[in-house]
Amino acid sequence: MHEREKMTRRALLRRGVALGSGLALVNLPRTGGAAPSNRITLGFIGAGGMATGHLNPLLALPEVQVVAVCDVHGGRRDVMVKRVHAKYGNTDCTGYNDFRDLLARPDVDAVLIATPDHWHALQVIAAAKAGKHIYSEKPFCRTIAEGRAMCEAVRRHGVVFQHGTQQRSSGQFRLACELVRNGRIGKLHTVRVASPGGRKGSKGELKPVPEHFDYDFWLGPAPFAPYSPERVDKSHWYFMEDYSAGGFISGFGIHHVDIAQWGMGTELTGPVEIEGTGVFPDEGLCDTPITWHVEYHFGSGPRVIYTTGHEAPLGVTFEGTDGTVYINRGEMWTKPESLAKELIGPDEIHLYQSPNHHRNWLECIRTGRETVAPVEVGHRSQTICCLSDIATRVGRKLKWDPKAERIPGDDTANRLLSRAMREPWSV
Repeated sequence: MHEREKMTRRALLRRGVALGSGLALVNLPRTGGAAPSNRITLGFIGAGGMATGHLNPLLALPEVQVVAVCDVHGGRRDVMVKRVHAKYGNTDCTGYNDFRDLLARPDVDAVLIATPDHWHALQVIAAAKAGKHIYSEKPFCRTIAEGRAMCEAVRRHGVVFQHGTQQRSSGQFRLACELVRNGRIGKLHTVRVASPGGRKGSKGELKPVPEHFDYDFWLGPAPFAPYSPERVDKSHWYFMEDYSAGGFISGFGIHHVDIAQWGMGTELTGPVEIEGTGVFPDEGLCDTPITWHVEYHFGSGPRVIYTTGHEAPLGVTFEGTDGTVYINRGEMWTKPESLAKELIGPDEIHLYQSPNHHRNWLECIRTGRETVAPVEVGHRSQTICCLSDIATRVGRKLKWDPKAERIPGDDTANRLLSRAMREPWSV
């Protein structure tokens, strides 16, 4: 890199360095246009329902300009590109089939990845190598080995990463965790995590691959399988092990597992022992647990019980010697009730405050600050989900070394920490 390039605005953004003007993203005007030199140019990798949910709030920010959209569904990709054109009143946004073509553009500062789970690791690593800042949807990835490779790539290339566990940008979830971390419920002894369960799914009817859909690229690193509409529909692939990490064990559960980690203060480590059982479909395409019951232990710390909603209220329940805190989206209660109204004092533990997940990511791109849901935290929460999936499959108690990230003395279980990828893909 030439010395002149080192001083460009785009080079500074790639390193997460504040601009010489001292402008922070949160201080830019929320109406009207931001100067082009102050905008963060953004590409979308994935144009499905989850990506569409991100598009509108990001298009509304004057400090962001969406310049590229990638998806192997040609029709879906074209619809998103047209929406961007309509918003800006120009045709500057370009569509791509191959995410590598989008990443090769030097004018793209950051990418939002909202693709099926089996693509997350490959695309995050490629984006980091290309110097792009990254917002990647949950779950983090499919395997523990993939997650560690993602962490190493993000750190090595110095990009800003935000995981899509947006509950960390909720004041209510933050308060619940602060109450626990500051001892308001006494000594924490039990944490109950519950998420929606899985499904059986249909057998899938084999049909010709639709025109304008690159099915082979959609499969990517996953094993080859004949095309059926159900296989590529979220109602099914989300619950298929080839494309996920235990279905909703990770796909939804990582939200609440992540909050449990935040409240326990174990977000940079993990359990030392885990065991669990699961009920699996006996027919159809879906092959991840329909229900599960997993328990893990953090040495002398609390016992964590992770189940589906048929056993416990959806969300996270922290139980201590002097009280209880329950938190879920839109609902929080405490025992005693007075706990919910307590203020956290200035000398107590205050957790990372982020009122908006998108803006936190963008602000951190400007300033170089770590995000509220950084890469290592995402990996550690995903590790618990992956271990939960492994435990339901092997059906026996497992030891876990959170430092070495291995299952001591169990070669069979250790083989499940990674998965082979279809050529030519690898991490």
